[in-house]
Amino acid sequence: MVPGTFTPIRVTPEADMAVPAPATSPRPAALHRPRPVARGGLAILICTVITVMEGYSLIVYGSVVPLLLADGSLGLAAASAGVVGGLVYVGMFFGALGGGVLGDRIGRQPVLLAAITVFGFGLLGAGLAGSGTALGVARLVSGLGVGAAVVTALAISRGHAAAHRVGLVVNVTMAGIPIGGTVAALLGIVIMPAFGWRPMFFLGAGLTLLILLCSAAFRLEEEAAEEERATPAVERPSTLRAVFSGRGTLLALLAAAVAVPNMFTWFGLNVWLVATMSALQYPLTSALTFSLTLTAGAIIGSMATATWADRWGVLHVGAVTAAPTVVGLAGVLVAGRSLPVLLVCIFLMGMGGHSTANLLNAAVSTLFPAAARGTAMGWTNGMSYFGALGPVLGGIVLAGPGPYGVFALYGVSALLALVVITVFARVAGSAARAH
Repeated sequence: MVPGTFTPIRVTPEADMAVPAPATSPRPAALHRPRPVARGGLAILICTVITVMEGYSLIVYGSVVPLLLADGSLGLAAASAGVVGGLVYVGMFFGALGGGVLGDRIGRQPVLLAAITVFGFGLLGAGLAGSGTALGVARLVSGLGVGAAVVTALAISRGHAAAHRVGLVVNVTMAGIPIGGTVAALLGIVIMPAFGWRPMFFLGAGLTLLILLCSAAFRLEEEAAEEERATPAVERPSTLRAVFSGRGTLLALLAAAVAVPNMFTWFGLNVWLVATMSALQYPLTSALTFSLTLTAGAIIGSMATATWADRWGVLHVGAVTAAPTVVGLAGVLVAGRSLPVLLVCIFLMGMGGHSTANLLNAAVSTLFPAAARGTAMGWTNGMSYFGALGPVLGGIVLAGPGPYGVFALYGVSALLALVVITVFARVAGSAARAH
């Protein structure tokens, strides 16, 4: 591959996911010593633990929304709570774009450590917030950190993946986000009825500090990435040009077109599921159980689809996983108050929404040159944060048409994601065959 050019790689089980290295002069044998397997496994484990805390930071807000609305000192109504909930995704948009490019240029681990620090301060600020405005600023700061951390942790983890285990490694790493949401829901059941909403953020800030110290204690990036950046900057191709050139432009736009409606649905459900179920007269503990079911679906779905993706192709399986979200949302609209049916439907929402996002990331990580992987994933994840409109519009709909209107809104966006990822899979397959 000529540096700076785009060469799509077939996203199928048979494809060799590794990107060919540019022709260079031979390097000393010492630079070719293989990294011990344990070190690569440790890096993936640490990145997964980081995403657990990212997931906590991201999803904890949805767990505390009912108490925020009841806290008169904040002055939040349903619509304004939706705006505050959406601000974290605005921050994630800028964090993902900036973090992806910076990670490719100056090193992913320094960017990752800075990002963890930022979202830790965001959690602390949220716990100290005395007004809706202060809470919104804190959530914006959290978003900046989480957005950059997601992209860099994913890129580092993906760099340690064997060619035939890309889907598995990406899914395992991203499973940390719903696991973090599960932790938030479980702690919320115990903490919030007795102590309110602020300890949820303080606890998150303390755990983030521990994770920061652990992440700083190890070298996480693979040697190949560090050697690539050792090349003088003037000799390295633009990572943006590597993504947006030739057929890459179409693929990048299609990836964004999948990410936006999929995350519109997923973000909206994470912010509004508990409050929506509370509006349907379910007690807080029951509503938190629904949130736990949503994140459990995401975790189990991620694990189940990982091996399928490596066997049958990440985008093809992604097109399949987008369907359960549509089925689950449609089921809620017709299930009435049947608790077993509701739990199944919510499980399907979690399985579909999160698995589709994971597989989209896995596909993007293979469709573009390795040196621009962070930039490509930053683009896709950054665009996905336009899905922040999901929580905003969800709050408006909840205050107007009501709870079932919220589920109908997210059903439409989930259906759009299903249609577009099906098109994306066909286009990417055609590009691979042409290549």
